[in-house]
Amino acid sequence: MLIAVNFDQPMEALVVLLSGHLDSWDVGQGAMDDGGGAAISWEALSLIRDLGLRPKRTLRTVLWSAEEPGGVGAAQYFQQHKGNISNFDLVMESDLGTFSPLGLQFTGSDKARAIMKEVMKLLAPINVTSLEKHGEGTDINMWMKAGVPGASLHTADQRYFWFHHSDGDTMTVQNPEEMNLCSAVWAVVAYVVADLEEMLPR
Repeated sequence: MLIAVNFDQPMEALVVLLSGHLDSWDVGQGAMDDGGGAAISWEALSLIRDLGLRPKRTLRTVLWSAEEPGGVGAAQYFQQHKGNISNFDLVMESDLGTFSPLGLQFTGSDKARAIMKEVMKLLAPINVTSLEKHGEGTDINMWMKAGVPGASLHTADQRYFWFHHSDGDTMTVQNPEEMNLCSAVWAVVAYVVADLEEMLPR
């Protein structure tokens, strides 16, 4: 597993985590499943840094390994960090393609959902304001079961299974403009939540 950390803050700092996984073990290149999710999670941090923004909490990107064989990388990371679980503000995962973003799926308390609805309003200029139920992701499920709010990216993924685990899952299926929009959504949500005065209510 590869981790990109906001290095000027300690590992035990309060954390908003963005993620995707790298495990092209089947056919194709794993570009849509889930290279795109990994790329936008990395790009979101790059965007925030390039803009000179410094949120109150640490932004951390994790590129999970071995999701297909049972979430091995995610399980290892959870075991290493569950002692600091109260420091994790929000865990985010993109694992259903990086097509045009539609909104977020979210799992958390009613109070946290109300805050996230306000956060999503900031994305009205690109028409990505939907906040749905059931934030999910193989690599973040353990965190959500332990009570940490979780979010997954919802995209116009009707074509996802055209490419998933096929020879067609190559970089040629990635649309740069759509990936840019996904990165923007990821960056806005992560930064705003990390810069709130208080953590999302459990």
